[in-house]
Amino acid sequence: MYPGAIAAVSPDKPAVIMAGSGRIITHRELDEESNRLAHLFRAAGLRPGDHIAFMLPNHPLFLAVAWAAHRSGLYYTPINSRLRTDEVAYIIGNCGARAFISSADLAGVATSITATTPRVELRLMMDGTADGFDSYEEAVAKQPSSPIDDECTGADMLYSSGTTGRPKGVKVTATHGPLTEPGMLFKLIQALFAPSADSVYLSPAPLYHAAPLRYCLTFQRFGATVVVMERFDPERYLQAVERYQVTHSQLVPTMFIKMLKLPEEIRTKYDISSLQHAIHAAAPCPVPVKEQMIDWWGPIIHEYYAGTEGNGFLYVNAQDWLRHKGTVGRSLLGVVHILDEDGDDLPPGEHGTVYFENGGTFEYHGDPDKTRAARDPQGRGWTTLGDIGYLDDEGFLYLTDRRSYMIISGGVNIYPQEAENVLSVHPNVADVAVFGVPDEEMGEQVKAVVEPMSMDEAGPELEAELIAYCRERLAHYKCPKSVDFRAELPRHPTGKLYKRLLRDEYWPART
Repeated sequence: MYPGAIAAVSPDKPAVIMAGSGRIITHRELDEESNRLAHLFRAAGLRPGDHIAFMLPNHPLFLAVAWAAHRSGLYYTPINSRLRTDEVAYIIGNCGARAFISSADLAGVATSITATTPRVELRLMMDGTADGFDSYEEAVAKQPSSPIDDECTGADMLYSSGTTGRPKGVKVTATHGPLTEPGMLFKLIQALFAPSADSVYLSPAPLYHAAPLRYCLTFQRFGATVVVMERFDPERYLQAVERYQVTHSQLVPTMFIKMLKLPEEIRTKYDISSLQHAIHAAAPCPVPVKEQMIDWWGPIIHEYYAGTEGNGFLYVNAQDWLRHKGTVGRSLLGVVHILDEDGDDLPPGEHGTVYFENGGTFEYHGDPDKTRAARDPQGRGWTTLGDIGYLDDEGFLYLTDRRSYMIISGGVNIYPQEAENVLSVHPNVADVAVFGVPDEEMGEQVKAVVEPMSMDEAGPELEAELIAYCRERLAHYKCPKSVDFRAELPRHPTGKLYKRLLRDEYWPART
């Protein structure tokens, strides 16, 4: 199914409800809005295989923009609205976007990259205008609401930060097939979570992330209503479940933690009995947290492990998880292998890099070196997300580390090299290491350990200066929340930093 088919059956049914403002976009409005924007893309010369980018908050028309690109056969990149000027300009330039859409509340960043993104031919701004941008509303209103003549399927191309400090675009080949053709995610969601036109899906996370975007679009294919929270708040989440009789929702573990910390009278105040499937991913959930959630919500908690790359998919329901506590699931897409450094298979119980055989194919856009690095050493075409883990005797996977020391804070992936690159050029920094340390609420928080040019300068003032320096150049969530100082960092004479020696000091209970 796709917006036109749903609109023909249930034109006035809500396709999108904004949980905060209450604004509703019906299935007819979603279909017509995405058709008009698709016509505008064609009028601007965009053809299947071309690329657009958009940077929006959780906006009522966010999914309409995605559908317009999708039904035009385009690659589309939603950009994290928390990124800074240089980061946004890099992504737009790297993906080759010919059109860029933003909103007035992000005009400061959007307009600052005009000079550095000359390939962009069409610039549109919602809810107002700014220098270099046309009014989105005026431009789209001039277009017909009927489908374009050459509708075909596009694909998202999402960016995640790389260990070298530059974001990498995950490019899954677009089929340019008919819009009615269901993809693998559609089939998995259908088999596992039984969505229907009567379903109500609550999305509490930013839509520019892979899972929220893809699940919202997939549930709309079933004719479901998608309720979008402008931002997550634990009590307002429970309110939304009760108010809209939510049947399905996807969360990350930090959201569980915040809800569990609500006073008992708040937690029990709302009727959440309509909730049939509470799906979580993005990071392994701490065992005590998941035990409490199952005790509270019952056996409706579902977990999966996958990546933006789409090269594998593991799943575990509540019953199996209780028998295999800590697992992230068993494979439903791709054969899982645990490999040593030479690329040889390891037996159950032994830790190694997690690879997928016969999963989805992908490449890192414009970066053949990173693409090759994600393939197995023996050239069999198996692919990895860079995670370390082990399998048990029944094939359940347990994640134990990140090969690249990636930090997961609140379900968001953070690569420390970006902050290291920024801090290393500060005049008072001789050496620096950035890594994740335990955080009760967020899972991990970003920590920097700095070797200053002089230990006489070490102290609270330099700590505050370094944090501010980093925040001026990177999105705040990528920057350290605290800085410790050492007279010397542990480096091998070859220059290799023994980051594990530092990290282990902050993880005394790590197993």
